[in-house]
Amino acid sequence: MSTTLSPTPRTQISRGKNRAVPDRERLHAFLGDALVAHLGVTVGSGEDAHPVVLPTAYGFDLDGPDAGGSLYLHGSVAAGWLAKALERDVCVTITELDGLVAARSGFHHSMNYRSAVVIGRPRLVEEPDEREHALALVVDQMIPGRWATLRPATRKELAATAVLALPLAEASMKARAEGPVDDPEDIEAGIWAGVIPIHRVADAPVTAEDAQGAPPEDVVRRATGLGAAAECSPR
Repeated sequence: MSTTLSPTPRTQISRGKNRAVPDRERLHAFLGDALVAHLGVTVGSGEDAHPVVLPTAYGFDLDGPDAGGSLYLHGSVAAGWLAKALERDVCVTITELDGLVAARSGFHHSMNYRSAVVIGRPRLVEEPDEREHALALVVDQMIPGRWATLRPATRKELAATAVLALPLAEASMKARAEGPVDDPEDIEAGIWAGVIPIHRVADAPVTAEDAQGAPPEDVVRRATGLGAAAECSPR
């Protein structure tokens, strides 16, 4: 498998090439760090056709059966966008905001970020073992190790849940991690400029009123970043 990104004109970065990330391994690392994907799909037909962008949890398997690995998305089998997503190519974007860049002019204000775009034709995952594996990846993307602590999914739940797999082969990634870029005359004007870092922070888990027993250690580690010794807050 190629270790470079942007293998096709559809994912070739044309603007801001200095922020392009050509290394596929960095994309993989980013996918492991982020939490939310946005799926863009065209619904309707004829004059009524229109784009819809949907936020969704995701999981991924670099050894999955699709070209470049498999990006898994899930949704309700009753969702109107599901059938349309299988009829034509879709676009999935994943973004993490790392900072607000305050420049000396409005024109040069920016953001520090990591962002990936994946384009391709998804397939419906129907093989039972792959479906269960994909759903486990989605849950564990949010809270690593959580799936193993849960009861098995019921037939009713599985029947109501659709899983899509999108090849990771056709993808691009951009990142910005720097301070403001200002014109020399603006710098001389003496206006403050800098970066306001943005971090994703979670509080200690809030225990449900009807919960029994201690939370699994992996829940605490992921949710707080403080290690297994972190305590849960009562509801």
